[in-house]
Amino acid sequence: MRISAVIIDAAAWDDPDVQRLTSDQQAEIRARYGGKEEPGRPPSAADVSVVLVARDDDGAALGCGALRDLGKGVAEVKRMYVPPAARGRGVSKAVLAGLEAAARSRGWRTLRLETGPLQPEAIGLYSGAGYRPIDAFGAYTGDPDAVDSLFFEKALGD
Repeated sequence: MRISAVIIDAAAWDDPDVQRLTSDQQAEIRARYGGKEEPGRPPSAADVSVVLVARDDDGAALGCGALRDLGKGVAEVKRMYVPPAARGRGVSKAVLAGLEAAARSRGWRTLRLETGPLQPEAIGLYSGAGYRPIDAFGAYTGDPDAVDSLFFEKALGD
């Protein structure tokens, strides 16, 4: 299937496409890490401020991402996911650009995230988009489940 356009739409956390994509993301994480759950506090409708869904011309969901406000102009990227069948088409770059634009519009000047060493696609995406490695932040600091995690940050320009 060829995608002629990737449309980025705002969505609710409980949107059926968002829930399906985030469930698929968690299943892929558990498969890559031998059943291990991701570290940190899972996102919820109560603490996720921005949710975006990438759609094709026909409205089919191709990927998603969310932002959690961490306070003081900082937000965390959560549940960035593009299913394998939609990868390699620029969907993740479009979702990430949409999240960055949404963050700027809310006055957030820094985005942070957690990923893992067995997710080379994510590492490549974030590094290529200007995210730099940092130490653990927030709830990840001192979390024994996050000992192998990788953390990134990007200062957003205007």
